[in-house]
Amino acid sequence: MQTDRMRLGVLDVGSNTVHLLVVEAHRGGHPTPQHDDRWLLRLAEHVGDDDVLSKDGEKALLRAVRKACEQAEKQGCDEVLTLVTSAIREARNGMEVLDRVREKTGVELQVTSGEEEARLTFLAVRRWFGWSAGRLLVFDIGGGSLELASGLDEDPDVALSLPLGAGRMTRRFLPEARTGGRPDLRALAELDEHAADLLKPAAKKLLAGGPPDLVAATSKTFRTLARLTGAAPYSAGLRAPRQLTLDGLGQLLGFVARIESSALAELQGVSPDRAHQIPGGAVVARAAMRALDVPSVRICPWALREGVILRRLDSLEDER
Repeated sequence: MQTDRMRLGVLDVGSNTVHLLVVEAHRGGHPTPQHDDRWLLRLAEHVGDDDVLSKDGEKALLRAVRKACEQAEKQGCDEVLTLVTSAIREARNGMEVLDRVREKTGVELQVTSGEEEARLTFLAVRRWFGWSAGRLLVFDIGGGSLELASGLDEDPDVALSLPLGAGRMTRRFLPEARTGGRPDLRALAELDEHAADLLKPAAKKLLAGGPPDLVAATSKTFRTLARLTGAAPYSAGLRAPRQLTLDGLGQLLGFVARIESSALAELQGVSPDRAHQIPGGAVVARAAMRALDVPSVRICPWALREGVILRRLDSLEDER
């Protein structure tokens, strides 16, 4: 039995942005986007060497949550689902900050583990490509972490999260890119080695069930890398086929390693606020594809937020 159509909001507090997605949805139907709003906070950059989120970061988060609440009410949301990913999750005072946000806004932001992120993203990708995809392998590079999952069903057999996010790696290895400069070639090589070391044991777990029939990638980082290697622009629509090849990624890395991130920000398909993360994200993407012996990935427009929506719709059907 189909549930009544409802308007769901997802408030996603990530390492780079706070993102509100509003959709019209019902169980078994396609979640139709109605509204999309985001606020650039770069919360991860407000977490100091002591792993404490700064007061400025907390104030910025509070403002964004209040704005999101106002917009969700304006959009007539029946329910707003919330999730918090790596930046707050890993801050020593993260839970204290979330308690204060709840006290001041009434919004209880739900902390999502890295493994759960991987599982929810996998669900979204599975629903997008369907059962004909066979054994599925999914990559998702966020600001703070890299999520990977593989399996035959809607719930993956293996779901992993590694601290290899594009923002995190840029801060650690490529600080000059953050100020508009050119990435250091030696630092890029060190990042590549670091990523390969973390990915080696992960690859064994992900491939234990057999080689994938389809490999998909999602997230802003992968979409941007694909666009820079010739994939269809956003204006072509969600259903335009897009892919990223290992060869194309290698050529792109040779290019972005030799120009300033301020120049990258001027390229079509690049968000100026994330241009400095492209070299680090490209190195992680290439390391992941190499570790799992993947020559190309299909780009999926659905990711974590759609996974949250689909999981909620499934639970509503179970309740009925």
